[in-house]
Amino acid sequence: MAVISFLNQKGGSSKSTSCVHFAVWLKLQGKSVRVIDTDTQRSATLWLDSLEDKIACLQLDSPDDLLEQISDLDQEQDFLLIDGPAKISEVTRAALLGTDLAVLPLQPTGLDIAATLDTVRLIRQARKVRPGKPKAALFVSRAIKGTKLKDEALATISSLDDMDVLKSVIHQRQVIADAFGQSGTVFSIKGRAATDAAREYQKLFVEILEAQP
Repeated sequence: MAVISFLNQKGGSSKSTSCVHFAVWLKLQGKSVRVIDTDTQRSATLWLDSLEDKIACLQLDSPDDLLEQISDLDQEQDFLLIDGPAKISEVTRAALLGTDLAVLPLQPTGLDIAATLDTVRLIRQARKVRPGKPKAALFVSRAIKGTKLKDEALATISSLDDMDVLKSVIHQRQVIADAFGQSGTVFSIKGRAATDAAREYQKLFVEILEAQP
């Protein structure tokens, strides 16, 4: 039983997209999964509700409700995933107090890196309350191949010696952006672009499992 949160205060970091794809991938591996959607935009909820193969999703935007229910819900599932809000809030702090592993996706831009470092600061604060927890893993998402920005972003986050930096990179592809509109994920959409994206996600998700405490 593991609690894994996808967190970043910067909108558009692919937090919800990564969370939904991870939930679907885990279910394809035969695992039981529940998602908690704390984002007021309800992106994860709407996406999961549109899928043919349903995954349980609970909406919680109160820090007290989140803290009270995490410990109960993680006893019922192999994995409890939290899609964090697109801002730093008390809900983010509550998620960190109940999370085993915080996963931080970030786009390779200066603004995204700065926003991610704010979330890293919250993780370090949470560790003062919960020594050694949560673990944290960062990865670059929505990267464009052949650009220096990706390499610069990886170099910057690699300097965070108390955080895991995942080797996998999710590159920007139209098929990922289109997946919600098609009521699916890259694991269900046909075509080479989806297959290539699914291969990247597969590598990323294996790394996330390996990063668990």
